[in-house]
Amino acid sequence: MGLFNGLIGNATEAKPAGVEKDLADVLMPEEQVDLAFKLVRDLVVFTDYRLIIVDKQGVTGKKTSYKTYPYKSISRFTVETSGHFDLDAELKIWISSALEPVEILQFRKDKNITQVQKALAMAVLK
Repeated sequence: MGLFNGLIGNATEAKPAGVEKDLADVLMPEEQVDLAFKLVRDLVVFTDYRLIIVDKQGVTGKKTSYKTYPYKSISRFTVETSGHFDLDAELKIWISSALEPVEILQFRKDKNITQVQKALAMAVLK
């Protein structure tokens, strides 16, 4: 069911220990993963210092893009929950002085976007 959920757009929570192992070359020494969500091959990762978006590209997923957003550079974000006809929930993230969002993440379940929004709020607003 996990793969099926990913294929139709549902983010699933990933175990922080497994994500830390997968991102060993990307994480700083002593940096810990607080929360992570997996969408088929991609990841949204909250560490104690930053937000990391891991985008696996191509058919094989061998090419990978790692986008890092330090929490202090995130100036605002919006959450749009799903409705009756619009089934996608959406999170948009802006960095300082940007007019357009730098990241737009789509979810099919409000539960997951609510968790992501809460984690982002706790990281950015503390």
